[in-house]
Amino acid sequence: MDVKKVVLYILLVFILYSIITSPDRSAELVGIGFEGISSAAKGVGTFMTELVN
Repeated sequence: MDVKKVVLYILLVFILYSIITSPDRSAELVGIGFEGISSAAKGVGTFMTELVN
């Protein structure tokens, strides 16, 4: 079996286990992740705007 598939399956099982055992904490972490992505996208937008002007 491919090593990447094994690692992917192990990671998937860990994520599902984390969600099942602590859904509140998992939701908080997802929210933090999306907030970080949003901030990064906003920063790139600001940079591109300043670059064009």
